[in-house]
Amino acid sequence: MNKERYKEEYEEGSDLLWPSDKEDKITRQFYKDLSNLTKNINYSKKKNLKLFEQVVRIIKGKGWG
Repeated sequence: MNKERYKEEYEEGSDLLWPSDKEDKITRQFYKDLSNLTKNINYSKKKNLKLFEQVVRIIKGKGWG
């Protein structure tokens, strides 16, 4: 089913403009990619922080654990 963009009008005076299937697919992929990118950035920050913590422990003489 390949729907085109369409508009719904309601008695209260509000109108909704719905995306086409293609637009909806692209939007969903964009947010999925954005979510994955955010997860990767957060993982990198945690990884760098752990490395920094290890360096501090070594300097203080508390070893690796």
